[in-house]
Amino acid sequence: MSGGRHYLPLTEAERREMLAAIGAASAEQLFDELPEEVRLKKGDLNLPPSLSEMEATAHLGALAAKNINMRDYPCFLGAGVYDHFIPAVVQHVTGRSEFYTAYTPYQAEISQGLLQSIFEYQTLICRLTGMEAANASLYDGATALAEAAVAACAVTRRGKVLVSRSVNPHYRRVLQSYLEVRDLQLLEIPLIEGATDFSRLEEMLDGDTAALLLQQPNFFGLLEEMEGAAGIAHRHGALLVLSVDPISLALFRAPAEYDADIVTGEGQGLGNPPSFGGPLLGFFAARQKLLRRIPGRIVGETVDRDGRRGFVLTLQTREQHIRRERAISNICSNQALNALAAAAYLAAMGPAGLRELAELCLQKAAYAREKITALEGFAQAFPGMHFKEFAVKLPGNGGRLNRHLLEHKIIGGLDIEPYYPELGPAMLFCVTETKTREQIDALVGALEGWS
Repeated sequence: MSGGRHYLPLTEAERREMLAAIGAASAEQLFDELPEEVRLKKGDLNLPPSLSEMEATAHLGALAAKNINMRDYPCFLGAGVYDHFIPAVVQHVTGRSEFYTAYTPYQAEISQGLLQSIFEYQTLICRLTGMEAANASLYDGATALAEAAVAACAVTRRGKVLVSRSVNPHYRRVLQSYLEVRDLQLLEIPLIEGATDFSRLEEMLDGDTAALLLQQPNFFGLLEEMEGAAGIAHRHGALLVLSVDPISLALFRAPAEYDADIVTGEGQGLGNPPSFGGPLLGFFAARQKLLRRIPGRIVGETVDRDGRRGFVLTLQTREQHIRRERAISNICSNQALNALAAAAYLAAMGPAGLRELAELCLQKAAYAREKITALEGFAQAFPGMHFKEFAVKLPGNGGRLNRHLLEHKIIGGLDIEPYYPELGPAMLFCVTETKTREQIDALVGALEGWS
């Protein structure tokens, strides 16, 4: 091979044959259309000398050490991505090559292990939510909620969706993007004391409303009063769609008990690290009657001709499998490895372990909230029961506060004033089971006297 392209599996004769077929004298001629001033010239890259493997490893390690990380800095940032402890068994399972190298299980007869792992994940999501069917996962909690809104519009043949302003603002932005290109309308329900103003529902719901979208716990960590929400929605022919924190379901009522029609959420906290904000894991579960409107695909259980248990792709409603005009969604993949982590995590924790975890989140967040709001200049933004997260009004700018906390080797919360300017300076703090009393007290100490 010539030209130093040793990574291309072409002989010189093959390259000449290809160039002759397209009428080019050389590979360089293919770039004649590019202006001379934008072409890379020899020496332009000015790369440093090459390194040995050992030197490169040391160099990359030094670069990585410049990043702030959650091992050295306790993190009180949540708002959709959470720092939970991951048992070692989860990484052991997801690290097996038959899982982390597997992609789409098109051939069921040779994909039984992967299909079973997805089936078990679906089963666990159904048990958590109380729903009757779940899919093989979506990209994240935001797209899962948006897919649910689109599905509700298709089922009801209506064009309006109501979403509470207490739903994660990033989720609402994704919702807007999904709906506006389909000429569907999105209206926001106002808040009262940080929660959905249910008194406004009757006047906002009408015969064109496809779905009511709520979050539990909501963006501020508050538990919404869900009793009766489904009744109001159903009375107007609309569906109730919930976005939930799966870990909270170990303590609080399952969405099925609120008579929800579709349940979505972010599953990252189930055995997946925060990383740099992804990859994430969107889960989607629904009532049996909505089975054929679930986006993506569903793994089902069956038996072969000899009566042995087996797994297949039961429903595949994406455009890769069926005619474009009949496709439920253009979701073209699933987060199979993240879903596997969630299944391994839930299996390892079990009902008792998951409940203990949820109780720790509840108790530690309550402790932190009490300590922080006792400081001069800090006050709770909203009353009510909080799970894992809580909003605090600040005596100064949230961005400046986070820079102050970094000086104390603490990753602060989310500055929520840009999303809810009516609150003024405010911050959303998140406290999970990973935070110790000493770390919470250190946060309180760093906040004390700041303004």
